[in-house]
Amino acid sequence: MIARTALSLLAWTLLLLGPAVEAAGKKAGIHADTPQPRRFVVQGTQLLDRTGNGPVFFRGIGYSPYLKGETPQQGAGPGNDGRYPSHLSLIKALGVSYLHVFPLLMPANFFAALDATDLVYGQDIWIDPFAPDILDEKYQSATLASVKRVIDHTYAVGRPDRLVLFSVGDELQAATVERTNRLHPAIRDYRGKHLSVTGRSPSEVAIARLIDAAMDYELKRYGQRHLYCHTSWTHIGPLANRPDLDIPREHVLVPDMGDLLCMNIYTYAQGVMSSPPGSVTGTSFQGYLEELAAGSKLPILVTQVGLSTSPIMPKPEVVDYGGHDVARIPAAFRSVWQDIRTARGRERFSGLVFFEFQDEWWKIGWVTGDENQHEPADPEEWFGIYEIGKDNELIPKGEIPSTLRNLFTAP
Repeated sequence: MIARTALSLLAWTLLLLGPAVEAAGKKAGIHADTPQPRRFVVQGTQLLDRTGNGPVFFRGIGYSPYLKGETPQQGAGPGNDGRYPSHLSLIKALGVSYLHVFPLLMPANFFAALDATDLVYGQDIWIDPFAPDILDEKYQSATLASVKRVIDHTYAVGRPDRLVLFSVGDELQAATVERTNRLHPAIRDYRGKHLSVTGRSPSEVAIARLIDAAMDYELKRYGQRHLYCHTSWTHIGPLANRPDLDIPREHVLVPDMGDLLCMNIYTYAQGVMSSPPGSVTGTSFQGYLEELAAGSKLPILVTQVGLSTSPIMPKPEVVDYGGHDVARIPAAFRSVWQDIRTARGRERFSGLVFFEFQDEWWKIGWVTGDENQHEPADPEEWFGIYEIGKDNELIPKGEIPSTLRNLFTAP
């Protein structure tokens, strides 16, 4: 208790000493002559659906439907079978309006099942976050080729009319960001065909290049574009005035090189735990959300929040990363929902996505055959609100799904 109090005091001191985001001299923007998407568009700090009335607030869930024995480690997508109608039926019953989809190439049967719903989705595009240098030309070329493949798949197999966004990259590692920045100290600006950044770090330039090239490819080949973002996490920014980041202040990454700010924000994460209390609920999670909103010129989508029910918490120094009793999670989910819905600046948030629909046995996947074992000490395998039972039956984890349903279906 004493240590946590001291940390809170330090966080408050840092808040008084400097800005939340290292914004001085940093600029990013999509060019005025770049066409807007057809359906989902950004207007100021809000995300609008042109087919609806007013700003959207997505009630979302992360979706990666790999079942026992399936893994994306060699590039394979989840099976093209009959699982999707039942999955989407469960998802719709939860009151979900938005799927944040992680597999790069979802199969045709998924999209056929999607047609029977009114769900929309965002496409996460994983890029190697451990690379030694993300400005390296070979890395840029190979990564862009993968991004183009996902865009092509969206138009050939997917549902462009249901797509909200492409997220280019997710959770870059601190070591990758620092190393890239140190290798290219002179690279601070980039002017692309549709997106420009100035006064930025080399890592921010690297992401801007990929997003600009992806946007240009989609416009030229398909005559339209969707929203674009890069998904980051609190460990490396954008709030710089935190004592517990994984990265020095001068390397903090601000993921504003796109249409909206996409952030994975976990209650126990670095940068969040050290935040001051929120104005309404008093939690550090709400405190983080409020400062993020105050410093952003873009709408914000919280792309991941959740808790792992792994039987073992493998890193005692990382409190709450695994080891959660299923019975305690509903209260945590209710708290998070209350935090974002009552936060100061809440009108800037375009949605909250809980991570995730079902457990993923293949993670982390460094060991051959990991997709056939549910590792008790690997929290990444246990974030689902449903567990995978015999014959791949999805089994609700206690009251977690019903809690989500109550939150998502409330006014």
